Amino acid sequence: MHGAVPPLHVARQLGTDVLDAVRVDAGVPVWLPWPMLPDWTITGLAWAGDDRRPIVATAVACTGPAPLGGVADVVLVAEEPGVGLGARFAGLSGLDAGEMLCGGLLDTNAHAKVVAAGHPTPLWSIDTERDRCAYVGEAKGMWLWAVAWPGEAGYVFAEHFVLQDGRDGLPGPLPFGALSPYLQWGPPEEGVS
Repeated sequence: MHGAVPPLHVARQLGTDVLDAVRVDAGVPVWLPWPMLPDWTITGLAWAGDDRRPIVATAVACTGPAPLGGVADVVLVAEEPGVGLGARFAGLSGLDAGEMLCGGLLDTNAHAKVVAAGHPTPLWSIDTERDRCAYVGEAKGMWLWAVAWPGEAGYVFAEHFVLQDGRDGLPGPLPFGALSPYLQWGPPEEGVS
C-alpha cells in the first residue's frame, strides 16, 4: 500500500518567473545545469506537491546536441525517498532507487559522475527501457535521477556536467527552448505534435 501521492504539475510555459515560483516553494533541489553545455537549453519544468507542504520532487528538462550526434533530451529529477517521479521517467515500476542500489550497484564504481552543488556526485546506471538511459545517486540528502533519451545520449554525462541548485538563486541567464514532450511520461507518440 502506498501513501498519499502528491499531484504532478507540468509548466505549460517556461521562463524565469515560473522557475522562481517553483524554486521558492521547493523542499528539494531544483537541479539546473550550469554552466550550460554549448547549444543546450532548458525545455521543461515539473514538480510534485500540493499547497499543504513544500514541493517533494522537481524535474528539469534540457535539450541539446548529443555527444554522438543528433539531439539529446535529459530530465534531471530531485525527490524525497518514496515519491517515484525519477523511477517513472526511467520507465521503472518501483518508487525508489534504494532497493536497486542496495541490490549490488553500490558495490561497483560509479558509472557516471556529475558535480552537484559543488560536490562530486557519483551516479549509477539503472537497467531501463532501450529508448533511454537512467542514472541515479544522492545529492543534498535527496535522490538525484538523470534520464536521457535516446539511450546513447547518456554519454553527455562523460562531459563535465555541473548542476546548481536553483533554490540558491539562478546561476545566470538561462536559455529556454521549446517545451519538452518528455515531461509527459516519456517520448511523444509517432505523429503526435
